[in-house]
Amino acid sequence: MSHITIDATDGSGSFTAYLAEPKHKPAGAVVLIQEIFGINDSMRETAAQLADQGFLVLAPDLFWRLEPGVELTDKSEAEFKRALDLMGRFDQDLGIADLRATLAAARTLPGANGRAGTMGYCLGGRLAFMMAIRSDADVNVSYYGVGLDGLLGELGAVKSPLVLHIAGQDAFFPAEGRAKVIEAVAGNALVHAFNYAHADHGFARAGGVHWDALSAVIANGRSAEALATALNSSAP
Repeated sequence: MSHITIDATDGSGSFTAYLAEPKHKPAGAVVLIQEIFGINDSMRETAAQLADQGFLVLAPDLFWRLEPGVELTDKSEAEFKRALDLMGRFDQDLGIADLRATLAAARTLPGANGRAGTMGYCLGGRLAFMMAIRSDADVNVSYYGVGLDGLLGELGAVKSPLVLHIAGQDAFFPAEGRAKVIEAVAGNALVHAFNYAHADHGFARAGGVHWDALSAVIANGRSAEALATALNSSAP
């Protein structure tokens, strides 16, 4: 496990991305998109799991313009308030620019096979949806992305597989909005939406307070299959 440095495309500086590598290469690459808690233990554990599945993984520090190296958890009210403040000040368009730069870097990592996708959670789930619309990623996976109903007007721009994991009890994404997303993507051959009826926001967060083992295992299996199909030349 290590870090690489990536130059921002707007000339404002550079940021770091956590790197996890598989045992065997060449391999497809996954840009792992953080929650509002930064690149913390949960994100590093997820990166390690993806690397164990055979992917190169880059997890960029998207809050670097606000505060580099943020590491928070969902275990205290103070941390949660700080995370919400960071999310409120975060520029999503600049975040997409940083993710596009990370995606380009991922394609050219030593041992990369040139294919790269994204997978994100919470804020990262929204950004993964946006990357499906605004980037050339080979696949995108969104876990409980928030406010996705506001992006449906751009759905026609999706040109590669997009997997949506939707929490049926998501306290941060009202049921009406979730229903609009599910209805809008129905029949779209590139978009697969899965609803986990009894799961809350953060159900797949390793060590999180809303961890739901069954929903997480099922969702993670679907994600692994989508990533392997799109990124590996010898998917099982």
